[in-house]
Amino acid sequence: MRIGLICPYSLTMPGGVQSQVLALARALRRRGHAVRVLAPCDGPPPDAGVTPLGLSLPASANGSVAPVAPDPSAQLRVIRAMRDEAFDVIHLHEPLAPGPTMTALLTHPAPLIGTFHAAGRSLSYELMPKAVRYLARRLDDRVVVSEDARKLAMEHLGGEYHILFNGVEVSRYRKSSAYATDRPTVLFIGRHEQRKGLQVLLEAVKLLPSDTRVWIAGSGPETQKLKTQYGADLRLEWLGSIDETEKIARLRGADVFCAPSLFGESFGLVLLEGMAAGTPVVASDLGGYANAARNGRDALLFPAGDHKALAGVIGELLRDKNRAAALVASANERADEFSMARLADLYLERYRALLR
Repeated sequence: MRIGLICPYSLTMPGGVQSQVLALARALRRRGHAVRVLAPCDGPPPDAGVTPLGLSLPASANGSVAPVAPDPSAQLRVIRAMRDEAFDVIHLHEPLAPGPTMTALLTHPAPLIGTFHAAGRSLSYELMPKAVRYLARRLDDRVVVSEDARKLAMEHLGGEYHILFNGVEVSRYRKSSAYATDRPTVLFIGRHEQRKGLQVLLEAVKLLPSDTRVWIAGSGPETQKLKTQYGADLRLEWLGSIDETEKIARLRGADVFCAPSLFGESFGLVLLEGMAAGTPVVASDLGGYANAARNGRDALLFPAGDHKALAGVIGELLRDKNRAAALVASANERADEFSMARLADLYLERYRALLR
């Protein structure tokens, strides 16, 4: 089968949708299918199977910034690529994001399946209700990654949706080497913006033992402000942007992985990554995160924004190795349920149904 995966966001920028698209492409290729990923790229494509569509522009989305490519040149490239590749089926991720996925909807060169990732609010859905409903009706099949994502889509677009989880490349995380650390270490990975809750973690660190180290990966609009405010704490190690290999190694090496987001998470993919890496996970008690991790079994969830509660659960896992080991054992089994290999098989069933 010739499969096209179209991502509206730049593949050279870190993001959950981008990582899902690339991982799904790898899993489908392992099953013998010809797969091309069409997406913007702001540097060298991260995979040999990627057709770059040009540079991206930053756009505000769901309390964050989305690197999209709405310019005419990107649309001409995606039209040409779809024509040249002659795909049997085209899979659009965030199909109503401005740029290549919308262009695929308008031209409809092959059966189209769309996966909706977002939860919370969508300004474009609110401002252009008739336009987005028209485009959504051009999809031949609709998938959402969680109940929260379905709620948003149903409210603004109508229609029927099938829930398929986000997947994690379990074996990749388990086979990686671990980054060495000589003291209790907490890891944060994410964009430095209000939505991701990094400041909540930094406040919690004040209540943690003096020998605790905190690895802070990523960057964003709040980086400099947070460095100025908390930079005197020598326990904080600001890593900046890290690649996928280092990310997995840091996950494997940390004693606790922390995801303190405040809102806007439709699915806990980042939690699954920590769980697959064999690291105890602490996260905000958000609906999206609860999709992936069961509180008290696979991870410890705390009230979003409560830095004292966060310090308490991190401290518990650093002190109680038996408790941490029990979480990891359950989380390993849980991660297998959300493997990318299993997700690829479920999508292949839907692709074949479209072709029939």
